[in-house]
Amino acid sequence: MEAMILFPAIDLKDGRCVRLVQGDMARSTVFSDDPAAQAASFEKAGFCYLHMVDLDGAFAGKPKNAAAVEAVLARVKLPVQLGGGVRTLQTVEAWLEKGIARVIIGTAALRDPEFVKAAARRFPGKIAVGIDARDGRVAVEGWAETSDVTALELGKRFEDAGVAALIFTDIARDGLLKGLNFDATVALAEALSIPVIASGGLASIDDVKRLLEPACRKLEGAIAGRALYDGRLEPAAALALIAGAKAA
Repeated sequence: MEAMILFPAIDLKDGRCVRLVQGDMARSTVFSDDPAAQAASFEKAGFCYLHMVDLDGAFAGKPKNAAAVEAVLARVKLPVQLGGGVRTLQTVEAWLEKGIARVIIGTAALRDPEFVKAAARRFPGKIAVGIDARDGRVAVEGWAETSDVTALELGKRFEDAGVAALIFTDIARDGLLKGLNFDATVALAEALSIPVIASGGLASIDDVKRLLEPACRKLEGAIAGRALYDGRLEPAAALALIAGAKAA
């Protein structure tokens, strides 16, 4: 089987590596003043792909932590997917030119789906869509606003657009270590042809075990944040499980 990808997350706020609770900028915990060093530690641990979010950029609608991102890119060889404040083709192109492997479009995916389609056409395999949902409805602008559109409705808009992946985050669980919302994430993956990445709430090795079960075979992977920083998820144990499942 294809190996499930476990993406360690680096969320950037004011140039530092933080974790939020349910996307609330007022409820942030700083885990590192040096995101590049954090990225290097993830690389050394054996992770194969890095997930980054420019939190300030998500609220501002344009990149705000470019220096920190560039420091990470200079430090590690891992492919990096990055979201937060991506609203124009110029921003997409600029990040790709700097070495980002995959650009995540979130708010603009709801506001301007044609932009996503144009970006996916121009940069095949390089565009992911971030779908962040609160009670099944898509939230935008750094999760400050909730729309009337469901995650599935938004995902279906990009079925034939050439989007590389959908990153589905259950906001209610994000940063709370309650476990991933497997039911909603798997249902989304089953309904779409686009690969889906689970995000929000990954809590322990039990979540990783469940991700490797046949029911989750359509998922491309999952994002791990606070569990890694809090020490609840041991990288070596998680990666060994994944490697064992791939070999099986």
